[in-house]
Amino acid sequence: MNRLGSATSPYLLQHAANPVDWWPWGDDAFAEARRRDVPLLISVGYSSCHWCHVMAHESFEDDAVAAILNEGFVAIKVDREERPDVDAVYMTATQAMTGQGGWPMTVFATPDGEPFYCGTYFPKAQFTQLLGSVSTAWREQREDVLKQGSAVVEAVGGAQLVGGPTAPISAGLLEAAATGLEKEYDQEYGGFGGAPKFPPHMNLLFLLRHHERTGSAPALEIVRHTAEQMGRGGIYDQLAGGFARYAVDGTWTVPHFEKMLYDNALLLRAYTQLWRLTGDGFARRIADETAEFLLRDLATPAGGLASALDADTDGVEGLTYAWTPAELAEALGAEDGAWAADLFRVTPAGTFERGTSVLVLARDIDAADPSLITRWRDVRARLFAARARRPQPSRDDKVVASWNGLAITALAEHGSRDAAIALAEVLAERHLVDGRLRRVSRDGVAGAPAGVLEDYGCVAEGFLAVHQLTADPRWLDLAGELLDVALAHFGTGQGGFYDTADDAEKLLTRPADPTDNATPSGLASICAALVTYAALTGETSYREAADAALATAGPLIDGHPRFAGYSATVAEAALTGPYEIAIATDDLDSPLIGVAHRAAPAGSVIVAGEPDRPGIALLAGRPMIDGRPTAYVCRGFACDLPVTSPQDLISRFPASPGTP
Repeated sequence: MNRLGSATSPYLLQHAANPVDWWPWGDDAFAEARRRDVPLLISVGYSSCHWCHVMAHESFEDDAVAAILNEGFVAIKVDREERPDVDAVYMTATQAMTGQGGWPMTVFATPDGEPFYCGTYFPKAQFTQLLGSVSTAWREQREDVLKQGSAVVEAVGGAQLVGGPTAPISAGLLEAAATGLEKEYDQEYGGFGGAPKFPPHMNLLFLLRHHERTGSAPALEIVRHTAEQMGRGGIYDQLAGGFARYAVDGTWTVPHFEKMLYDNALLLRAYTQLWRLTGDGFARRIADETAEFLLRDLATPAGGLASALDADTDGVEGLTYAWTPAELAEALGAEDGAWAADLFRVTPAGTFERGTSVLVLARDIDAADPSLITRWRDVRARLFAARARRPQPSRDDKVVASWNGLAITALAEHGSRDAAIALAEVLAERHLVDGRLRRVSRDGVAGAPAGVLEDYGCVAEGFLAVHQLTADPRWLDLAGELLDVALAHFGTGQGGFYDTADDAEKLLTRPADPTDNATPSGLASICAALVTYAALTGETSYREAADAALATAGPLIDGHPRFAGYSATVAEAALTGPYEIAIATDDLDSPLIGVAHRAAPAGSVIVAGEPDRPGIALLAGRPMIDGRPTAYVCRGFACDLPVTSPQDLISRFPASPGTP
C-alpha cells in the first residue's frame, strides 16, 4: 500500500495498491519534490469516472510506468469531488493551455505547484513518452520550464479576476436569457446542444419559474418536451429510476452510465415542479421514482447519501444495464420477452455495444389502458429483479455536503419529509464542526477538507427547506449562521464571492467562478439561500447581499444563459418577490398547507404553525381568523388580506394551467 491507504476518499483508495508511490495533496508532497528536486505529477479525477479507470488500468497499475513515474516525479492524487478548489485551479490552467478540459486531469508542475504542462487522458504509450520528455526538460531546460510555469500562473490568475462589469437583475435581462435558451433548444429531442448531451436541470428550473412569472408558453414547452424526452430515453433508468450523468448521443438513448447524486437531486426538483405546475402524471412518476432511487440506492449506513454509482461494472461500461432480446426472453419468458423488447426498443442489432441495447420507453405507457400499465409494472419488476442478480457497479459512498444539501431541498419539495429531515440532521451533526462546514464525510466521520462556497449555499438552502417543513427555528438559525460565515469569509468586497474562504489553504489563485457546471455555482447557491433567508426573516441586509451578488452574474445570465441557469432561477424568485406564505394554524393537517405547497410559485417561502411562534418572523402578529387556519400571502412582509379557504388561497397566486 502507498500513502493513500489511510484516505477517506474512495477514489484515492482505488489507487492505494498501485505501484505508483502516490502522495495525497498536501505540504508534505510539495516538500518532498523540493527535497528531491523533481517535478510534480498531479492527477485529478473521481471514483465514477470511466476514463480515470482506463488510465489507471493502463498506466498507474503498470509496474514499468510506475517505475518511471516514481524515479522522476512526486506523484499526487486528488479527488476533485473532495477538493473542488484544487480541481478548479488546475482545470483553469488545463483549459488555458489546451483549450479544453476533462478528467482524468494530468498536470505537471514545479515543486511549488506551478503548472507547466497540462492534459487529460493519455494512452499508456503516449504517457510513458511524455514522462520521459518532461523529465528531460526539467533537467536540461529548467529555465524554460519555469518561465512556462510562471506564464500559466499569470493566465490562471487573470481568469479568476473579480470586480468585472455588473448588470442588475431585471425582467428584460431574464427575458433575454429565456430567448437565448430558446434559440439553442433542440426542437426534436429536447435539451440544448448536441452530443454529448447533459441534462439541463438548472435551465429547466429557470424556465419553469420564468413561465410562472411571465406566462411564457415556449418556456414551459421546452421544459415539458425535454423532460419527456429524457424520461423516456436511455439516460433514465427505466427499471430502477434515476438518471445517468449524460448521453453520448443527441437523442438521450445511450448514457454514460455513472449516476451522480447532484444530477438526480436537481432533476427531482425539475420534475416535481413540472408536475405541480401542470398536473402531468408522467412528470410525477419520474419524480417519485427518482426520489425512490436516491433513498434506495444512495443511502449510506451511517446516514447521508452517497456521491455516485460507477459507470463501469467489472471494468465494462454498462454491463449491468444493457440487454439483448435473448436476455429479456430468459428473464421473462418468450411472450413477455418479445413484448418487453418492443416496448423498450431492444433489437437484435442493439443500440449500445456488443449487440446489446439500453432500455428506452418507446410507447406512452403512462396513458395506456390499465391492463397494459399493470403488465408493464409486472415486467419492470421482474426485469429489475433479474438485473439485481447481475454484477453491480461500485458506489462512491462519501457524503458531499453540497450535494446532500441539494438532495434535502429536492426531497423537501417533493414531499419526502422524513428523508429530508434525516439528511439535514446528518449534515448538522457531522459536517458542522466548530461553526464551519466540512466538505465530505465517510462512514460517519467528517473528512479534513474545508467546505467551499457551494457547500455553504446548498446546505443553507437545504436547512431552510427543512425549516419550512417543520417550522422549527433551529434550522432557520443554522442557515443564518452558515450565511454569516459566507458573508464574512467568502465575499470579494465588490458584491461577488470567492469559492474558498479567506482563511482556507492558499492555492496558486483564489477561485471565483460564477458559472454553473455540473452543479450550481457557489455564487448562485449562496444567493438562493440569501434570498430565501431574507424572505423568511425580513432581514433586508441578506437580500441586499443577494441582489449585489446576482448583479455580478447579470452579464453571464444575459450573454450565456446555459451556464447561468441557477443564478437565473434565483433571479426569477427575487424578481417575483418571492412570495411569503404564512399559515397561522394549530392544525398541521390543514388543507391550506397542502394547497400552499402545490400552488405557490416555485421559490416561494412557506411556514405553517401557531401564531406568534417564537423565532419565526413570518408568523409574528398574524392571528387565526375566527379560530380557523388562516393564510397570509405576502411579499416583502407586506401582506394581502388573510384567507381561510383553499380556493381563496389559490386565487392569490398567478393562474397555473392544471394545478393539481
